[in-house]
Amino acid sequence: MPEFSLDLNEEQRDLRDWVHGFAADVVRPAAAEWDAREETPWPVIQEAAKIGLYGFEFLANAWADPSGLALCLANEELFWGDAGIGMAIFGTSLAVAAIYGSGTPDQMVEWVPQCFGDAADPKVAAFCTTEPEAGSDVASMRTRARYDEANDEWVLSGQKAYATNGGIANVHVVTASVEPELGSRGQAAFIVPPGTPGLNGAKKLKKLGLRASHTADVFLDDVRVPGSCLLGGKEALDARIARAREGRKAQGQAAMRTFELSRPAVGAQALGVARAAYEYALEYAKGRVQFGRPIIENQAIAFALADMRMEIDAARLLVWRAAWMGRNNRTFEAGEGSMSKLKAGEVAVAVTEKAVQILGGAGFLREHPVERWYRDAKIYTIFEGTSEIQRLVISRAISGTYIR
Repeated sequence: MPEFSLDLNEEQRDLRDWVHGFAADVVRPAAAEWDAREETPWPVIQEAAKIGLYGFEFLANAWADPSGLALCLANEELFWGDAGIGMAIFGTSLAVAAIYGSGTPDQMVEWVPQCFGDAADPKVAAFCTTEPEAGSDVASMRTRARYDEANDEWVLSGQKAYATNGGIANVHVVTASVEPELGSRGQAAFIVPPGTPGLNGAKKLKKLGLRASHTADVFLDDVRVPGSCLLGGKEALDARIARAREGRKAQGQAAMRTFELSRPAVGAQALGVARAAYEYALEYAKGRVQFGRPIIENQAIAFALADMRMEIDAARLLVWRAAWMGRNNRTFEAGEGSMSKLKAGEVAVAVTEKAVQILGGAGFLREHPVERWYRDAKIYTIFEGTSEIQRLVISRAISGTYIR
């Protein structure tokens, strides 16, 4: 039996160092500019594509890591560089996760490459599920999908909110209700191909953080897509709806399968933001002199930094555990995926707030990046399941009770 170890292997260390180098040399120097411009950093996305960091081959190789850690390592390092640019680069992976989680092999081969484009002409993709009246309450989704049997087409109508890359994406993956009376069990996911009439994105939303990442509402006005664009195919959907009507146990629904695949990676993103703030505050505390000595010599500062480091390391262990479990098909019996995202998100908020406090007045200025990291961190307690929803998932899992 092999000895238990938390050491990364050589391949994992090389991946971590490679992504860290890109984050340090390309992402960080550009971060403040793109945050201020609040525009998609296409030149940085193209640089990532040129070195192979942006593209399906990278995701496939990372996913092939049997430990499940490769994607988490890459996310932590890239988002250590900057969360807004990191999301502009890795935001496409959420749509890819939806295709991977629900699509057939033929659909993966056809659509995943179109999510990325190539280094000469990079593209992005969008996963559109949240709605104005259906965020955490996924079962209240109002976007509808109607099958036109005569033309073998699906007709999509509705509105999606807060979609990363919404409207600028080459490929949109849209969740919709096929049988509204079945709630979330009557939903499915659809590919909307490039240039499909009827899909329109509103202008980019102005956000507190992640400003370099494009977020917009998406409107679907009788959008017609071929029958082959239903992820998983109609036969599988019909069988799933039949099970739901008979009251048999569901095998999950499209949006939740995507989030289950992505939660540890999202937790790793939050860790990158937290670690960046911790490292900056630590160096600042060593150099900032007050009352004749560096402020790190004061217990109040030193203990705060100790807590920051401890919480980051604890959150990372939860993220790594969930990533390993997901990759190795272990059941999240206690909501371990939600634990990882919940802990990492709340640690990011707490650590960045402490970093601003340690810098004092300087932390409130854009001259120092901690104010940007503080703004960026907050989204990690909100998107892909709020902290409250994560606690709901965990409490239901450990109690076996349908807690409301």
